[in-house]
Amino acid sequence: MFLTLDRDVTPTIPQDYAAWHRGRSIYSLWYLSLDCPELVNYAKALQQRFSDYLFTPNTRQLHITLFVCGFWQTPSRYSDDFSPWQLQQQQQQLDQLDLSSFSLQIQGINSFESALFLQVHDPKGHLNTIRRALSTVHTEIAPLDYCPHITLGLYRHACSGQEIWSLIDQMDTPSFELNIQALHFGGYQAQVLQGPLQLLHEYRLGEAYA
Repeated sequence: MFLTLDRDVTPTIPQDYAAWHRGRSIYSLWYLSLDCPELVNYAKALQQRFSDYLFTPNTRQLHITLFVCGFWQTPSRYSDDFSPWQLQQQQQQLDQLDLSSFSLQIQGINSFESALFLQVHDPKGHLNTIRRALSTVHTEIAPLDYCPHITLGLYRHACSGQEIWSLIDQMDTPSFELNIQALHFGGYQAQVLQGPLQLLHEYRLGEAYA
């Protein structure tokens, strides 16, 4: 849910979410890396500007989540597990799309109740096309409404939406063009809050999976 002026943010609680990970290690997803130094510098400057509000430590690389797969393991035991066989099937679905590189527009600061983010605009619908192909193999472990974004950070303590939006309104909002030449599959340690992404596979656009 997006943050409104009349609501408070939802802070992240620093704890081990054992009921979620059930002892499993790697939570996997497809994502897009930010191969644009100017955009990365801008995002990091915003993280610094909002540092009093954002959860630390945060060692996760800036990225755009494309499709949430689930816990990377085999054999599968739970409905939110994801196997190497399913990854191979998803790659074959991507091959059928015959994808070429494409561009996204990044502009505007927004906020969920739980996190601050940069808005991602995809006017030609490339991301939804890719997501539909991935979903033919595996149902996504995520909210039903996909909102592409670049997370700047989770909130560390309760405060009002009015306070956050007052600060957002003071920020410059330049526009960036982000060229996408590859899709990345990877994961992060489920027991480490905001830990780094580990790249497991790169799918180059325009290249078939063998």
